[in-house]
Amino acid sequence: MAIRQLSETIINQIAAGEVIERPASVVKELVENALDAGARRVEIATVGGGLNLIRVSDDGAGIPENELQLAIARHCTSKLSEDINDIRSLGFRGEALPSIGSVSRLTIRSRTADSDSGFEILVDGGRTGATRPAAANRGTLVEVRDLFFATPARLKFMKGERAETTAINEVVKRIAIAFPHVRFTLSGPDRATLDLNAVPDQIERIAQVFGKEFPENALELDAEREGVHLSGFVSIPSFSRANALQQFAYINGRPVRDKLIAGAIRGAYADTLARDRNAVAALFFTLDPADVDVNVHPAKADVRFREPGLVRGLIIGAIRQALAGAGIRPASGAGMALAGAFQPGAFTGANANGWGPTAPGAYEHMPPRSAGFDADRSVHRPLDMASFGGFSNGAQAHFETGPAISADSRAAAEPSPAHLLASPLGAARAQVHENYIVAQTESSLIIVDQHAAHERLVYEALKEAMHSRPIPSQMLLLPEIIDLPTDDVDRLASHSETLARFGLRLERFGPGAIAVRETPSMLGEVDVQALLRDLADEIADNDTVDTLKSRLDRIASTMACHGSVRSGRLMKPDEMNALLRQMEATPGSGTCNHGRPTYIELKLADIERLFGRR
Repeated sequence: MAIRQLSETIINQIAAGEVIERPASVVKELVENALDAGARRVEIATVGGGLNLIRVSDDGAGIPENELQLAIARHCTSKLSEDINDIRSLGFRGEALPSIGSVSRLTIRSRTADSDSGFEILVDGGRTGATRPAAANRGTLVEVRDLFFATPARLKFMKGERAETTAINEVVKRIAIAFPHVRFTLSGPDRATLDLNAVPDQIERIAQVFGKEFPENALELDAEREGVHLSGFVSIPSFSRANALQQFAYINGRPVRDKLIAGAIRGAYADTLARDRNAVAALFFTLDPADVDVNVHPAKADVRFREPGLVRGLIIGAIRQALAGAGIRPASGAGMALAGAFQPGAFTGANANGWGPTAPGAYEHMPPRSAGFDADRSVHRPLDMASFGGFSNGAQAHFETGPAISADSRAAAEPSPAHLLASPLGAARAQVHENYIVAQTESSLIIVDQHAAHERLVYEALKEAMHSRPIPSQMLLLPEIIDLPTDDVDRLASHSETLARFGLRLERFGPGAIAVRETPSMLGEVDVQALLRDLADEIADNDTVDTLKSRLDRIASTMACHGSVRSGRLMKPDEMNALLRQMEATPGSGTCNHGRPTYIELKLADIERLFGRR
């Protein structure tokens, strides 16, 4: 067949297949155009999940009449100079509007600040109309109707209205986090409106998106390395999610998706989160535009760093430093969940008289003050058990000690020094079920899982011992020769000194082989070939040797699990208080090696609410 030039409409439709994947892609492009125009208010309305209608209006600079025709022409933009490496705007390719117009019915209406009237232009499936006057406010309004009507094959692959609406919602939230000073409004036919008011601080906007409980469970990041600045917020380990949908990353204000960033976040939380849990994070990178390529894909969501190892190290280092400096903090939601477990109605049993806490009206006529409450003071008087004729002396003794509290721990109920109560984990009061330490602070009740807590303490001590000096190695009777591609041999050889500190000693053995002479003693018998291939792959991806370190840490974790205080062991008051003090001094002790919480805090105010005192 003869080679021929494609028509402009077909070219635009091909480009639309890359830029406009779904209605959410249209919203992204139009909102980014509004932000590049200096908008302080962006309003989005959709119908039919964006397939029937998408309307985006802003109060930005607007488009002059003589530039409307250029705005819908391919590769026409006001955002890019002659230097492709100096990209300082969200858009720069000049493809979005012509691509959208080629697969929909597009209307652009705009008015600049110095113009007395507005103008509009229509594009119907790639056919462009003339520019004409139109009533318009300052700024730009873009309407996209019947998306993909010109490409029915693409329309067949769209998901349901709810799924497309959800995708649009996520796109708006993701962009809004980077621009807290801009107000975003998203509305649809179901009257569900997303309204993100302009706020002065980044954390306030993040709270609007992630939820108001996030700031209470967040750690702030502020780190810089070789011209790359990282700021943002990450969650404490005990505040996690089942998926990574609440991990957002931004490069010079641009929302991006990058496997390197996601992998670095997971690596930073490697031994503090369970494998099926994910941290919540909003990371903001500021760097020279020449050091990052945002032109990898027309959608501009994927990026490539000039120094990926540097960026990965910066993320892991900043997060781990924040975790180490955070002290011991429980997730704010854990206490609420604990309080919920004690709500009236959780116990469904009935006593001999036939009534119980769940009986209808059981709490409707309770007196506002109990016999043990002094209305004139904010403390409780001891109950006079003798005034309750139903209790014999033996029953009273059983009531006070309780079968689940060990004899050794009863001494912990004695008055504690004030400095212990002022500590984050307070003073130990009892040990229940031979596994849980109950402690009291000035304003809360603490329940500690003794095995999980001690497991973390032993693990951190083992890691410190391992990584503060070279790890012992075992010499192989005969060096093991591993054949590898030349590139992998070069990568491993370049990291040989680091690997030696972890007990893995290797050297080149010709152009395409590595000779392994020693392996870490902790690993025991190891598949050296598989280990070297994994290390070579990781160095190729991230320029690190964390695979070996992770294996050693997993062994240390197993050793800590077997070497820590077991469930069922009775502990003396001094032992319990010593454990609490060690937890307060150990970074990351809020979770065990497997990501489970080591303690739960229940505020006194929540306890008083349970008993109707607040």
